[in-house]
Amino acid sequence: MNKSELIDAMAANSGMKKTECTAALDAFIEAVGGALKQGDQVTLVGFGTFLVREREARTGRNPRSGETIEIAASRLPSFKAGKGLKDAVN
Repeated sequence: MNKSELIDAMAANSGMKKTECTAALDAFIEAVGGALKQGDQVTLVGFGTFLVREREARTGRNPRSGETIEIAASRLPSFKAGKGLKDAVN
């Protein structure tokens, strides 16, 4: 499902107009992104938690040349599914 299909499904389930659903989804994405950028996590009970995971610096290999390279530390956005979502899928 892509973004436009999600907006269609949101409109069908909520009775809202597609333009309203688009604005709501864009606002949600912006709010979650802003919270993660500040280092916060966003928890939706029954759905899951959006959080930032720290990845330590490490040594890797260039697959083409076999040369050893240093991979810098980074922060990665992550999602941990909640019990309600897990139960819905299974």
